[in-house]
Amino acid sequence: MAEPKKTATLSFGNTSIELPILTPTAGPDVIDIRKLYGEGEVFTYDPGFTSTAACDSAITYIDGDLGELLYRGYPIEQLADKSHHLEVCFLLLYGELPNAAQMEDFERRVTRHTMVHEQIHNFFRGFRRDSHPMATMVGVVGALSAFYHDSLDISDPWHREVAAIRMIAKLPTIAAMAYKYSIGQPFVYPRNSLDYASNFLHMCFAVPCEDYVVQPALAKAMDRIMMLHADHEQNASTSTVRLAGSSGANPFACIAAGIACLWGPAHGGANQACLEMLREIGTVDRIPEYIKRAKDKNDPFRLMGFGHRVYKNFDPRAKVMKESADEVLDLLGVHNNETLKVAKELERIALQDDYFVEKKLYPNVDFYSGIILEAMGFPTSMFTPIFAVSRTIGWISQWKEMIGDPTQKIGRPRQLYIGQPRRDYVGVDHR
Repeated sequence: MAEPKKTATLSFGNTSIELPILTPTAGPDVIDIRKLYGEGEVFTYDPGFTSTAACDSAITYIDGDLGELLYRGYPIEQLADKSHHLEVCFLLLYGELPNAAQMEDFERRVTRHTMVHEQIHNFFRGFRRDSHPMATMVGVVGALSAFYHDSLDISDPWHREVAAIRMIAKLPTIAAMAYKYSIGQPFVYPRNSLDYASNFLHMCFAVPCEDYVVQPALAKAMDRIMMLHADHEQNASTSTVRLAGSSGANPFACIAAGIACLWGPAHGGANQACLEMLREIGTVDRIPEYIKRAKDKNDPFRLMGFGHRVYKNFDPRAKVMKESADEVLDLLGVHNNETLKVAKELERIALQDDYFVEKKLYPNVDFYSGIILEAMGFPTSMFTPIFAVSRTIGWISQWKEMIGDPTQKIGRPRQLYIGQPRRDYVGVDHR
């Protein structure tokens, strides 16, 4: 934790409290208010915790004004250009890039854990055949704690290590199984000869009756999607994982809680919402109508996949994802797809139109990832499960960091109570 070098004085009524100011390695200073209630008997009020640091972390840093995303200090652009997802997993989990021997060992351990217990297949069959894959994932991931009792002791570093590897390895398998179950196809087992992204695509699209060869460009695009979504500071789902973990819950339950939070349309559903918007527009000739609506502040219509709550000028992940989108569309030759035509024209307008430029409504990572997944053949119901697979390493890294923090305590947010004051019970005959 950063050592306090300055102080701030908070004065109210006849009370004056001196609070330490912590200086991080990057980002704004933080006023430490942990003693505020004990010394001043007051709380702070911060709905959404947008001005509150709930923890200290050394994993990911975002500078929204500069459009910067760092994993353990490394810019996301460099990692996307030179690295791959499993190397980024090692980096997020352990803090440093691996040497060749470490990378080989890590890849071997993940690969050898990709299968799930055979009885988990029966668990899937308890869901309706038309269940949303995210509903299935929440249930199955939570159920892993019933199958892997040898990695539930969170006080044991080796148990934490085994649990981390298992989740990195098994989440793609579970997501692929959820997809296969939703479309009525047989489960496809993982193959140890394939890399992480290729294996996921194989489990999603292969069928037992014929050979399936993963195209390298598609595997590269999927690997980038996973890498770019691997972690994103203390977002809603990551905070959920940390809050669940603060109670001492087992890691499988904590990740299931993160998946449940990610399912919300305001969080993990952005790329699905973007594709649904493109389909609503329908054809290129209708774009001017929707552009006009987007500019009308009295119209409830909003362009999905443009701008970002955190990144004020541009999303650093979007440039990388655009490159992959162009490569995938060229490879698959799907330029005649009407939805993708609408997407390309909207992209052109957003990058040139003065209104969009002034409002900083640039295409973000969700816009491009949705286009890629659509082109690959994934239904929109699989967009959020793929996000969950990608974010698993971030969740487990944040959970592992929290468990190892000696200052960690169970989360217990306060409230501003606005209900009735104390009152006496009145019998039913006198109401």
